[in-house]
Amino acid sequence: MPGLYYEDFEVDHHFRHELSRTVNDADNTMFSLMSMNPQPLHIDAAFSEGTEWGQRLFNSMFTLAILIGLSVQDTTLGTTIGNLGMSDVRFPAPVFHGDTLRAETLVISKRESKSRADAGLVEFEHSCFNQDGVLVAKCTRMALMRKRPVEAQA
Repeated sequence: MPGLYYEDFEVDHHFRHELSRTVNDADNTMFSLMSMNPQPLHIDAAFSEGTEWGQRLFNSMFTLAILIGLSVQDTTLGTTIGNLGMSDVRFPAPVFHGDTLRAETLVISKRESKSRADAGLVEFEHSCFNQDGVLVAKCTRMALMRKRPVEAQA
């Protein structure tokens, strides 16, 4: 797996993730309905035309999921045990159908696990930008990461 182990992360390391994702109407409608969110700002074009946005907003919870997902390939693929929490989630600008999202990650802290000798905690700051470089989402995430297996350290 290409994911990094706990020992591979360095505080202040900045990742600019290569993957990007263009979001569309079908994504927004499907996610909103699958997550039981009937907000007309997401699923009703006629309603949304009468708002200050003049169009549907892309579901912010899906934006958050894409933000985290874009980071996985470079950071935690196969080496994370689980997410322990997300905080300071912000959406400073809207996302619309047709926007292309990209992500960056900053390692802001790390420490050994107090309860698991085979793991450590890594705190990430994830930022999501649209095609114009506008920050559209940001969050802090704490992940429980596997340490490098003993046989792999030799």
